[in-house]
Amino acid sequence: MRAWIAATVLIAGVVLAAVGPATSAPAATKLTPAEIEKAFFTGQPFTAATPSNIKFKMVFNADGKMTREPAGKSGVKDSGTWKLDKIGFCTTWKGGKPNCFALVAAGDNKWSVMKGTSLVATWSK
Repeated sequence: MRAWIAATVLIAGVVLAAVGPATSAPAATKLTPAEIEKAFFTGQPFTAATPSNIKFKMVFNADGKMTREPAGKSGVKDSGTWKLDKIGFCTTWKGGKPNCFALVAAGDNKWSVMKGTSLVATWSK
């Protein structure tokens, strides 16, 4: 019986060595505040889409001002301000309260805008 157990353990070890370690999907890459500023807060337009697929043309200017325009019939045009913070960036739309977000790479030319663990938008260029 002990020989059978030893043989089983040896075979399992050989199989695991041949297959290699278990792999998982790469961890999502969270952008630093400096990376966010360099990539998006340049005055160049990009697209933002809500989880319900309402799309906007977004422009974040280097002077801390931002605008959004609906890309379709849904959504509201607005303006406000942005600033960087320790986790990413914060926005304040006209008449609204500040909200802070992290930005996480989500594929080729796509980024997830996260408020805590909740997805609030997807940005693309």
